[in-house]
Amino acid sequence: MTITVASGKGGTGKTLIATSLALSLGERVQFLDCDVEEPNGYIFLKPEIKEHETVYLSKPKVKIDRCTFCGLCASSCLYNAIAVIKPVKKKVKGKVLFFYELCHSCGACSLVCPEKAIYEEPVEKGTIEKGTADGIFSFVQGRLRPSEANPVPIVKAVKKQIKPDEINIIDSSPGTSDPVVQSVKDADFCILVTEPTPFGLNDLMLAVEMSRKIEVPAGVIINRSDIGDNRIDEYCGKEKIPILLRIPFKRDIAVSYSRGIPLVSAYPEYREEFKKLFDHICRIVGEKT
Repeated sequence: MTITVASGKGGTGKTLIATSLALSLGERVQFLDCDVEEPNGYIFLKPEIKEHETVYLSKPKVKIDRCTFCGLCASSCLYNAIAVIKPVKKKVKGKVLFFYELCHSCGACSLVCPEKAIYEEPVEKGTIEKGTADGIFSFVQGRLRPSEANPVPIVKAVKKQIKPDEINIIDSSPGTSDPVVQSVKDADFCILVTEPTPFGLNDLMLAVEMSRKIEVPAGVIINRSDIGDNRIDEYCGKEKIPILLRIPFKRDIAVSYSRGIPLVSAYPEYREEFKKLFDHICRIVGEKT
């Protein structure tokens, strides 16, 4: 079973839910933090990191003396990451410019080059850290290297650590962009954490649309459920989306969380609620299959 915890917007309590579910299920769990730009699950799970693995990605380079500036590399790049400047007699030398922030390391440019002028060099993209946390089977998190623009390769590297025979809890980044899509993709279920506010509803609708397009069943957890309005309930009822759990607003929860204390440690009674949540998800997944 693989469950991804996502949210349309930041600050809804996504990591609070992911860490609480992992801690409640105990030794059967592997926690994977795919919020690789700013992982924070470790603050609450306090793992002992035992392994570090560097993730490399191939980046294109050019042997300019072999290049004929035909432009095939630029025309084959779907991400517009290459620009070819053709020489103008002796006044302007030809150049091939690579925009690495846009490059997806697909290798198409080196394949189509008729002169074999483009080659690839490995460049560090980020790291994968693996270890164990108290009461949890294992812990994995990714860290994107500072200055790197595309976190998707690190998210994919983290997901390669999924153990099919275990319960895998994935904490994704907020939003509905490519890194979130990669985090949710191929999961058995997606928990969407929201709050009963106009912003919460708007971004929840985007997240629901995302999960439907990639065909991953989803349910909603409403955090700070006793503030705001009831439009989340109306939307979920209309769209037939199950509301899995409601967590009321409590100042003590926020204070404990700000100190790195997980919800189920501050309020042990929630452990049973999260076990019931998991059973509910298992029933939904079973009905879908």
